[in-house]
Amino acid sequence: MLNGKTALVTGGSGGIGRAVVQRLAAEGANVAVHYAKNAESAARAVEEAQKFGVQALALQADVSLAEQAERLVSETIDALGGLDILVNNAGITRDGLLVRMKDEDWDAVIDTNLKGAFNCSRAAAKHMLRKRWGRIINISSVVGIIGNPGQANYCASKAGLIGFTKALAKELGPRGITVNAVAPGFITTEMTASLPEDVRQRMLSNIPLGFFGEPRDVAAAVAFLASDDARYINGHVLQVDGGLGM
Repeated sequence: MLNGKTALVTGGSGGIGRAVVQRLAAEGANVAVHYAKNAESAARAVEEAQKFGVQALALQADVSLAEQAERLVSETIDALGGLDILVNNAGITRDGLLVRMKDEDWDAVIDTNLKGAFNCSRAAAKHMLRKRWGRIINISSVVGIIGNPGQANYCASKAGLIGFTKALAKELGPRGITVNAVAPGFITTEMTASLPEDVRQRMLSNIPLGFFGEPRDVAAAVAFLASDDARYINGHVLQVDGGLGM
C-alpha cells in the first residue's frame, strides 16, 4: 500500500499514464496528473483517482522545457505536501524511416521522452534527496531493447531511458532513492490502435503469450516498484511484454 505517499505521473492523461494514476490512487497515494495538451482527459483521470478517497489534481507543463518541469514538481509539492514517487511516462512518437526523418521529428521525440525524464527527475531528486527516500520509475519500451524499424527516434529515446535509469540508480541509491524502469511491449492504447492490422498481427505472432497487454498490466508493475515490497530492487528494467523482448 502507498498510503500517505504522493506521486507525480507525467503523461497521466493518456492510456498507460491514466491506468498508472488509477492504480496508485487505489493503493492510497495522492496523485498529480501531468498533461501537455489534453486537459479534458486529465480532468477525467483526476475524477477517477478521487473516487479512491485520495487527493488528486491536474497540472499542465511541457516537460521538455526545464523551467516548466521545475514548476511542475514545485506545484505538486505545494499542492500535495511532498513528492515521493515520480513516474516518467510522458512520451510521443514521430515515426518515419531514417533517410526521411526530419530533424524536428527526431528532436521532438528525444526532447519529450528522454530530456523530459531528465528534467523531471532532476527537479524531483532535489526534494527526494533531502528526505532520503524516493521512487523514480521510468517508462521505457521493449523497442528500446530490441529496436523497431521506422522508429529510430523513439527507440533511441527509450533505450536512453534505460541507461539513464541505471546511472541514476547508482547515483541516488546511497540516499535511499530507487530508480527503475518498466519496458512495456505491445499494449492496447489509442496509440497502438492506429497501427495497420498486418502490423498488429505480425507483432502478435512474436509474443509467446499470444495476446496483447493492457494498460493495467503496466500500472501493476509501476505500483509494485513504488511499494516497499520493491525496496531492494534498484536499476532494474522490468519488461511487461508477454515475452516479446526475449
